[in-house]
Amino acid sequence: MSLVADYGSSDDEAGGPASAAGAAASAPTKAMVLDPHETAPAVTFQGDPNKDLRLVAPDTKAVFYNPTYDELARPQVGPVNPNKRDGAMAMKNTWNGFVEGGEVSEFNFEDQRRTYDAFGYALDPSVSGAVSVNSFVGSREAAEANKGNTYTTSAGLRQKRRRKGPDGEHKWASILPKAGAITPTEEELATLEQWRADPDEASAKKKVKTKEEKAAERSVLHIPDEIDYLGRTYMHAPSDIDTKLGEPPGRCFLPKKEIHKWTGHTKGVNAVRLLPNTAHLLLSASNDNNVKLWEVYGKRRLLRTFHGHTAGVRDIAFNNDGSRYLSAGYDKMVRLWDTETGACIRKFTNKKIPHCVKFHPDQDKQHLFVSGTQDKKILCYDVNSGDVVQEYDRHLGAVNSITFVEEGRRMVTTSDDKSIRVWEWDIPVDMKYIADPGMHSMPAVALHPNKKWMILQSLDNKIMTFGASDRFRQNAKKTFKGHMSAGYACGLGMSPDGSYVISGDGEGYLVIYDWKSTKRFAKIRAHDQVCMDVVWHPYETSKVITAGWDGLIKLWD
Repeated sequence: MSLVADYGSSDDEAGGPASAAGAAASAPTKAMVLDPHETAPAVTFQGDPNKDLRLVAPDTKAVFYNPTYDELARPQVGPVNPNKRDGAMAMKNTWNGFVEGGEVSEFNFEDQRRTYDAFGYALDPSVSGAVSVNSFVGSREAAEANKGNTYTTSAGLRQKRRRKGPDGEHKWASILPKAGAITPTEEELATLEQWRADPDEASAKKKVKTKEEKAAERSVLHIPDEIDYLGRTYMHAPSDIDTKLGEPPGRCFLPKKEIHKWTGHTKGVNAVRLLPNTAHLLLSASNDNNVKLWEVYGKRRLLRTFHGHTAGVRDIAFNNDGSRYLSAGYDKMVRLWDTETGACIRKFTNKKIPHCVKFHPDQDKQHLFVSGTQDKKILCYDVNSGDVVQEYDRHLGAVNSITFVEEGRRMVTTSDDKSIRVWEWDIPVDMKYIADPGMHSMPAVALHPNKKWMILQSLDNKIMTFGASDRFRQNAKKTFKGHMSAGYACGLGMSPDGSYVISGDGEGYLVIYDWKSTKRFAKIRAHDQVCMDVVWHPYETSKVITAGWDGLIKLWD
């Protein structure tokens, strides 16, 4: 600007007084220079300019300054979402809308809810002041008829009416029976007096009586003729088969496939036993409270069903000739049956659940049997008198198995106390106690055919081997692994020649091991549920019988 002001025109060259005056007027001064920041026009603001800038988003969870009420209560600004309806943009705190908080006691709320469910009306909580007919929601006619009483107050009125009879007299004013009233009989009065004296004993007697009434021992024959044309019953061994019953095979082989299936039990099968000496009959015990007798050869029919137990049957055991057998049930009873006629000869009980039963193997002691019970005891009964003649009480847990060794002179027992005890017969003090911190409970035991070893099913998924005579030492080299038995008392056994070990499995498999190398030879899917018991036919080379909790009994060959 100063360069333009200093530049003159042609008139300046004339040097007149007018040009001198114009030059003086156009000379720049310091007061006339403008600041470029002051070139914008002045604008007057109405109100606080920061007020409109502090907008709070609706979804803001925290504000880091102190907002005013107007800022928080200002309606939402901004463009409207075209994809949402008016109802979707409304303020909600529940799925259906906005519910304002209120203070109602839990008792009053529950009382009004029950009043509405019972009578069809309830008091409007938004109405304050005097209560009238218009103060109720629902059926106002019912509220007027019931005088606005709630469920609680109405119950009190009903109770007062109930206490008094129709004539205003108290209901229990007189305890003497009136004419025509029903009074208890003398037998009922005696039962009532007994109940007052000892209610626990009266209840127990009633319970036992009811069970005894239900337990009517009987058997059902399922074949048309009990005897054949020669007068023989099913106890006679068949003669039209190739197997020589009574002679163990010289060599055994692995079973390959299922050849028969026995069906008839409605619940799981716990144990199967073959008839001694001939093994042409099969006895099975099941959780359906029944024991069944089957044919092993021929048509493999169901011969007889034994009814009598009121709970599942846990174990069964034949005597030496198979003419009688014992059944131990969860109804706390041990029953002695005649195998041929199906009659129940005698019952035994000590009011505890028997887990195992076994006849004494000596021919002179066939009238004696032992039972391992839930209350840690081993009881010896005489079947002729029904009395307990000896009691072995040294275990610290329920007794699971009893095995006779050394021709019946000793017996080996296992228990839930994770120990093995060896007893001299008829001496109630154990002569050998085997326990180790690493041992588990062993609910099933089987003897080797040579009677020198016994195998025990351990609940840590192993089969352990112990000596069956002298010092009863463990053979650590003969430990069989490869099946799952934890939690189940799966049975086990051996082939007649002693070359194979068989075992049940918690997943339903039949597992076969080699006795010499302890290797697992086969694992056959036998049942859909737990395979509870396995038996190798003592006079067949490769026939194995399995029983499972699916209610089936299968024959493998």
